[in-house]
Amino acid sequence: MHYLKAYLKALTERGNERLSESIRYTAENIGDKYIKNFSFCSHEIGLLLGNVQSGKTAQMFGIICKAADLGFPIFVILTTDNIVLQQQTLERVKADLNNFCICGENDSGIFMDNSLIQPVIIVLKKNYHVLKLWSNILLSTGFMKGNPLFIIDDEADAASLNVFVNKNRQSSINKYLSKIKNEVSSSIYLQVTGTPQALFLQTTTSGWHPNFTYYFEPGVSYLGGDFFFPNNTVPACIKFIETIRNPEHTVIIRHLAVTGQLFISRNSTSNCLIHPSILQSIHNRYSAKLQTELRWCIEHVDNEFKIELQNEYKTLKPKKSNLYDFEIIFSIVKDLILNNAVKILVMNGKTKVDSCEYSKGCNIIIGGNTLGRGVTFPALHTIYYTRTSKYPQADTMWQHSRMFGYDRDTGLMRVYIDRPLYKLFTDINATNNSIISQIHLDIEHIKVFYPEGLNPTRKNVLDKEKVFALSGGTNYYPFEPDNNTIEKLDSILAPFNDTEPYFQVGLRLMKEILSHIISADDFSVNTFISIINALLSENSFAQGILIVRRNRSVAKGTGAMLSPNDWSLGATFENQVVLTMYKMTGQKGWNGKKLWIPNIKLPNNTVFYDIKETTIK
Repeated sequence: MHYLKAYLKALTERGNERLSESIRYTAENIGDKYIKNFSFCSHEIGLLLGNVQSGKTAQMFGIICKAADLGFPIFVILTTDNIVLQQQTLERVKADLNNFCICGENDSGIFMDNSLIQPVIIVLKKNYHVLKLWSNILLSTGFMKGNPLFIIDDEADAASLNVFVNKNRQSSINKYLSKIKNEVSSSIYLQVTGTPQALFLQTTTSGWHPNFTYYFEPGVSYLGGDFFFPNNTVPACIKFIETIRNPEHTVIIRHLAVTGQLFISRNSTSNCLIHPSILQSIHNRYSAKLQTELRWCIEHVDNEFKIELQNEYKTLKPKKSNLYDFEIIFSIVKDLILNNAVKILVMNGKTKVDSCEYSKGCNIIIGGNTLGRGVTFPALHTIYYTRTSKYPQADTMWQHSRMFGYDRDTGLMRVYIDRPLYKLFTDINATNNSIISQIHLDIEHIKVFYPEGLNPTRKNVLDKEKVFALSGGTNYYPFEPDNNTIEKLDSILAPFNDTEPYFQVGLRLMKEILSHIISADDFSVNTFISIINALLSENSFAQGILIVRRNRSVAKGTGAMLSPNDWSLGATFENQVVLTMYKMTGQKGWNGKKLWIPNIKLPNNTVFYDIKETTIK
């Protein structure tokens, strides 16, 4: 049976032709590049990267079908440790992939009785007890002695990694995932996420660094980072709360205006999201404040409220429907507030909210960490984001970007946020785009870099002995340098005379110069070349500054390779790579050997992350 063909046919018959074509493209590419030539006696790990809330589940299903067509009979889908999410995923698998034998966490009997007559999909949440149980089931059956296992780990950066990597211990979930993937006869482990920072910073020896990465493009109607947080411009949907006297009041008026437009356009749902803090006391404070604002709306419904609603109405520019007459919208909104039909829902560890409570009606959701992974809010057009952190993490912040998605109307979107937070999101989006560009260019070792003060991920999943950071604005040079051919460097640098203070050159020339430098671990030439590759992925003709000096007699090991003048000159170029090349006379500790020594300074206020074991082929 052709499982991929059947799945795509079902999607097309439902009217999802564009989605079907996207899934076909992803599944065929991954199948041809990474699955078709699988040896069936090895263990491989890969990464499927997609934007947050861009439809990764459907792409996962397509890959499962393609893998089944190529001989994989057993699949495990891992969800986060959430009962509702695991059940939702299980039900979706049953609805979309009915040609497979589908097993939940308590269906070991079904798995055994099927005896691989049909390919099997087992849907498990990443819970210690569940994984331990199924590890024993899979390893005790004879099926796995001669058949490969295909594991798809949704949100693979969330709970799968070893949080005790720096304590010489292994966390329980990581332990049993390792057991499941490594102790069967062969396996492909496909990590799936929209925030891969922690995965790219895993060592290869850990077993969790992806051997290959595939990025799938979102659909045409997707609103993501480039819509909300582009470089060099602030979109109209962004409003900075520093300029608003009473943000909660403004958010309420905006949400009600949008709700009226949506409801008259035959939409049954309108959601507003408020993300102030992780503290439950602050959630309750915002809830009380919003209740006060709603009472004000009721008390002034036919005068001040109506005037403010009409002023907000004038800013609506719907793209998916016509803008309806204000009086009609006002009538709908008036009925909502007078009948107390605007629900305020607090979502946190203390108050659980089921998705059905915000799947219909006019809702305002307030919360913290529970607003992150796996939670989708339909018809979300108004966001009030004020959450701050002393040590912000890029992947956590991005996962809380619930404004991303497909069912948004660009002309109704509004995000209320302060300027520092907006800058952080813009920086995260820029790095995300750099990662995607590196993947498109097939750069083998993906580099992650962020402004100072923004961490890529939580520190407890990074091996502090292997992961290190290079700070922009710092001068780096080798203590024990050598040249693989000084004649080649002489030739490359011949056009650059000593009389000029500096030269503007392409970063590609810097790569060529560095390729002739040999050094010990104190100055990893390969790391600097890979960083330059990352910068070139964003701009193929990116420029830097080259400073060339000859006949230098600097004592070895003094700790100050650059002259004061050259140090000061390089420091003036804050946003560019500066490569200074000194040709030594061979005196003062260099054993009479002439050689070129590099000094490199990366763009200021940026931290570049790398792994010590990484090498460039």
